[in-house]
Amino acid sequence: MRLAHLAALLLPLLAAGCNLERTCRTTQRCDTQGFQCGAFVDGCGVRHDCGSCGAGRSCSRSDGTAGFCALAGPLPRAGNPDGHCLSTLPPEAMPADASHPTAVVGTGTAASCTHDALAAAVAAGGVITFDCGADPVTIPVTATIRLRTDRDTVIDGGNRVTLDGGFAVQILRWEDGNWLTSDRVLTLQHLVLQNGKATGTRLLAPLPAPCSQGWVDGQGGALFMRNGILRAVDVTFAGNQAALVGPDTGGGAVYLLGARPATFSSCSFLANRASNAGALGGLFATLSVYDSLFDGNDATGSGANSDDAARCPYVNENGQHQVGSGGNGGAIYSDGVAMDVTVCGTQVRNNHAGAFGAAIFFTSNDQSRRGTLAIRDALMFQNVQDEAAWQWRPGISTNAATVEPVNSDIR
Repeated sequence: MRLAHLAALLLPLLAAGCNLERTCRTTQRCDTQGFQCGAFVDGCGVRHDCGSCGAGRSCSRSDGTAGFCALAGPLPRAGNPDGHCLSTLPPEAMPADASHPTAVVGTGTAASCTHDALAAAVAAGGVITFDCGADPVTIPVTATIRLRTDRDTVIDGGNRVTLDGGFAVQILRWEDGNWLTSDRVLTLQHLVLQNGKATGTRLLAPLPAPCSQGWVDGQGGALFMRNGILRAVDVTFAGNQAALVGPDTGGGAVYLLGARPATFSSCSFLANRASNAGALGGLFATLSVYDSLFDGNDATGSGANSDDAARCPYVNENGQHQVGSGGNGGAIYSDGVAMDVTVCGTQVRNNHAGAFGAAIFFTSNDQSRRGTLAIRDALMFQNVQDEAAWQWRPGISTNAATVEPVNSDIR
């Protein structure tokens, strides 16, 4: 009788267990896939509605399937539309001479300006221009274009060329294994880089919240650059995306790692997003930004990033008791030691941070060797961060050696 009674108890449990095993589970959601609009059906047959795009944007997929919010219509000319730096700009902020190109992409028609032709020119390095006809042209980038790190490269679009990652691939990658040593220069000028996507490949080990979640890599939706010197003049970075969750990953448009001083002049960063550094991020990289515009960028992570054994008793692959999953630096992000950030003649508006620094996040790992944040002739407004604390000025979170802004309106 006892065996029969035990069997009667176990049979419902076993049946329930079998049903559980047959229950379909998937990690696919709009946020994990990075979708912003439309809908998709996951591997279990469940429909997910990913919302719609706001004014001035349209979904990249017109058939109703899930996609990304692209800026609608022609993009405005790059740079700050309402002001400029009143100081004399350094030579690094000027366009490079492209009058004697090493290579010309195209033979006079839009059809001749292809991904393969551009990749071949970049593989050789030097000064690269385009001959794609009189009308603006968009070149689909179907695989990440890897840049030479052993010689200088200039890519000059002549204000008629857009490189488009199709919401699928990172557009450009400069990867030198050294750190803060290279004098080689990458110059991007008179270009649009749009719809690039850097996808993470390494997840943090799954640990219970509030331990950090998300990706270790996946930086730089339009450009990732390690070592070397970057100069961007009259470039628009629009609708690019890096990994959306992770304590250390980021750079929706551009991510610089262990790089020499980078200069951005008359550039626009529009509607880019990443876990940290929604638009521009530098880890051990000095940043100088002149006459530029940051509008509608988003640091999509949350919880920031700290080493807190009391809240997370586990040590992750970064060697920390890491808490928080990003959300720092909606527009501009800087981290490291003894690095400087200069912002002059630049407008920063309508950016969002899931944690700190909707406009600028700037922190130093070594308080004895902090960098300096200098702001001149700037306008910053409607930058919203989810954490109300730690704002040196509205939308600016920093422990750098900050000086008072000069001729600037920050609200």
